Amino acid sequence: MKDQADEKKGAAPLAPDRVDKKVLETVPFAYAGRRSEVEIVFPEFTSVCPWTGLPDFGELRIIYVPRKSCVELKSLKYYLNSYRQVGIIQEDVVNRILDDLVALTDPLSMTVAADFNPRGGMRTLVSSSYPQ
Repeated sequence: MKDQADEKKGAAPLAPDRVDKKVLETVPFAYAGRRSEVEIVFPEFTSVCPWTGLPDFGELRIIYVPRKSCVELKSLKYYLNSYRQVGIIQEDVVNRILDDLVALTDPLSMTVAADFNPRGGMRTLVSSSYPQ
C-alpha cells in the first residue's frame, strides 16, 4: 500500500518565504483626502496546497481606500503570480497578502477576499480586513 508521500507527484512546493514582495511598487494617489474605493479582481490566482502539492485556484479581490498611494498594478500582478509554486494554506494566503499590501500602501481601509474553487466537494471563501 502506498503512503501519502508516494502519492505526491511533481516538484515539492516552495516555502512561503519565496513570495516576492520586493516587486511591489506604489503610485501616488492624486486625490488624497477624497474617499475613493479601489477594487482589484484577480480571477486567476494560484497557489499550492502545502500537504498534497496540488494547485489551489481561485478569484482574489482586493478592495481598499487609498490614503496617499495606490499599489502599482503590474507589480501587483508579479507579486500575486509569485504564489504559483508556493505551498501555503488558503487562510494564510489572504492574510499574508493583506499584511503585505497594508505595509506597502498604508490605506485608510483594505479587505482581501478569496473565493477558492471547489476541491473534494468543498469551496473555501476567505476574507480579512484592515483595520479590524
